[in-house]
Amino acid sequence: MTAISLQARVMIQELAKEGLTNLAIGQRMHLSLYTVRKWRRRGRQAEDISLLVSRMGRPSKGALSTFSAQVVATLEQWRGQHPGWGPKTLVAELKRSEGFLRQSLPSIGTLSRWLKQTGRSKSYHKHSQLPAQPLSLASTCHEEWEMDARGHEKIADAGVIALINVNDVYSKVKIISYPCWLGSKRANHHPTTLDYQTTLRLAFTQWGMPDRLAVDHDSVYFDNTSQSPFPTRFHLWLIALGIFLSFGRMGQPKDQAMTERSHQTWYHQVLEGQTFSNYQTLFLALQDRLTFLNQQLPCASLGEQPPLVAHPEASRPHRPYRPENEAELLDLSRVHAFLAQGKWFRKASNIGAVSLGSQVYCLGPAWPRSQVVITFDPDERMLVFRSDAGLEVHKPLQGLSCQDLMGDNAQVTALPFFQLALPFNWQDRLEFFWARVSTGTTL
Repeated sequence: MTAISLQARVMIQELAKEGLTNLAIGQRMHLSLYTVRKWRRRGRQAEDISLLVSRMGRPSKGALSTFSAQVVATLEQWRGQHPGWGPKTLVAELKRSEGFLRQSLPSIGTLSRWLKQTGRSKSYHKHSQLPAQPLSLASTCHEEWEMDARGHEKIADAGVIALINVNDVYSKVKIISYPCWLGSKRANHHPTTLDYQTTLRLAFTQWGMPDRLAVDHDSVYFDNTSQSPFPTRFHLWLIALGIFLSFGRMGQPKDQAMTERSHQTWYHQVLEGQTFSNYQTLFLALQDRLTFLNQQLPCASLGEQPPLVAHPEASRPHRPYRPENEAELLDLSRVHAFLAQGKWFRKASNIGAVSLGSQVYCLGPAWPRSQVVITFDPDERMLVFRSDAGLEVHKPLQGLSCQDLMGDNAQVTALPFFQLALPFNWQDRLEFFWARVSTGTTL
């Protein structure tokens, strides 16, 4: 039967209201009797003109109607188990499954329609970006990384976990997602300096060290309680390794936009809808998914290529690192040159003491309640304290040896082997991982 336009269908209804027969309408409009009869009957049944619109072609049977029942059943199972997996992830999973190597597979667009038809698609608000000069000018792999911790979450049988995520700005490679354990039933602390050092040491071991690390103003990175902040131990540790710490603007999380988005990616890819028998199972699941995200999941900003496919050079360490050699990589002259550029202001206590970088310096009985200006002399390698009354004293910098900067794990990483005593606790777990990494074995 010949398809006719909506205008012709409406004309049939108008002529029918004037009393013309089907044959007369067909002759006037040069249509067959059967076409006129069809649309005249439909017009009598329809009060709304929109019902005169019909879809051409065969009736729709659903977005996956042309694919095998095995493909559909597998997608139903995956989506039920992983409600955070989107069409890109589902396609990538199908492509790497041996059971579907010879089968016709749906496209990303087809799976998007299927998710929408089955009520599984997520609704997103439209985003817009204000014009801004990008903070990062990275032009090579591992020139700059971003690091941030995702808010903590209770994961059954694994404890309260905060994922510390690190990403390479240029290649979009996901460097690591480290599950920081904060307690069994509730968070009893925040990720510490040791937690962030552990995260980066694991990352350095696989990818080498970057030139810069972009972070926010969390207290681990930045003394956000002082009007005259002194660099934290974590900050000085990075400086000694030759890594520049780049701070985003206050209250501007979009300055680390990639890592902010990666928090959602890791949640949907690994955590959402999943259970883990223990912490080690979660740790290994994150490691396994890291390979998938970097080697198989397409990235829109890379022309729908996985990061390591678009930038295979990212797999080569930029600046080699081994945990057992960390002390040799630390160069305190970098720290001295950095501190020589600073100036800090403190008010002495009633007994003439000031606090700087979590260290207390007693200046003497002549300094109570004095306004103190502090600088660092790189030649003497001494802090210089000057009061508003003209007093001056030089004191050695405390807490700045390589051992101090490396923290508790320095002793563990030097061991050629490590055997864990029962029962396990969280500190034992950290040492267990580092003993494995230090001896070159896999987790």
